[in-house]
Amino acid sequence: MGKVLQVSKKTRELKIPGVIKKNMSGWLIMAPTLILFAFFVWEPLLASIRLSLYSAKGMRTVEFVGLKNYIDVFHHPDFFPAVRNTFSYTIWSLLIGFLVPIIMAVIINEMVHAKGLFRVGIYFPNIVPGLATVMMWAFIFRPGKTGVLNIILGNIGVQPQVWLSNPKITIPLIVLTMTWKGAGATALIYLAALQGINPELYEAAIIDGAGIWKRIVHVTVPNLKNLIRSLLILQVISVFQILYEPLVMTNGGPNNASISIMQLVFKYAFEKFDYPKAAAVSVIISLFLVTLTAVYNKFSKEQDI
Repeated sequence: MGKVLQVSKKTRELKIPGVIKKNMSGWLIMAPTLILFAFFVWEPLLASIRLSLYSAKGMRTVEFVGLKNYIDVFHHPDFFPAVRNTFSYTIWSLLIGFLVPIIMAVIINEMVHAKGLFRVGIYFPNIVPGLATVMMWAFIFRPGKTGVLNIILGNIGVQPQVWLSNPKITIPLIVLTMTWKGAGATALIYLAALQGINPELYEAAIIDGAGIWKRIVHVTVPNLKNLIRSLLILQVISVFQILYEPLVMTNGGPNNASISIMQLVFKYAFEKFDYPKAAAVSVIISLFLVTLTAVYNKFSKEQDI
């Protein structure tokens, strides 16, 4: 029995170096990404958690204060409006912007001529710098007679509107700006996935008498299901971190109607220079996103069963 154990141990010792040698090329390829990910993601995250538990002078920690920074953040009058608005941004983004890239991709995929022209056209807004996009749309939505949209509407007899100064439509208008900029790039991802679908499936559906709507429902959507799930959670994470759009277009107004939770981080860090509280809000955002992602993944797995 002892000899058998010794032989099996020697066999494992011989196999382990072989496994390491076999996978070494893969580890070498992944190493730069893992190092950069640890340096730019995990290290700042851990540093933020540590900073949020201390008082500080600038970035230098002074005294351990436990959860005091979190308690102060929760009692800040802008915190709950910022959280509410951030969820509102996310919901409006799904209502306005989530289906637009899919529809654009399906339309372009069905085209016979000028596909290249439309691919470039829908991607062009993504080339424009984000700040320039926001400033352009702020000029379009400017209230009074000097705003581009009000000038256009004035030519057909419509009175000038306040647009971004109206708290009921401020968030949808900002989301519309975000959709204009980002939908094209997402549409190209969907378009690439559409072109990877086996054309025989469409041919079989056409032979069975399926129109374009039935082909989309029974062929296109099932083949895009996994991609749609991935881009859905990525969109939620992206919109949850919205910052410069409301900051530049409305500065969180009117009356905190468009302030986001990331804008609260900006105010703590770069207006009040209270970095521990900024770190505390960042940690809260991370917890929100981790929770949302976990719930979404659990729901997706249940749907697959």
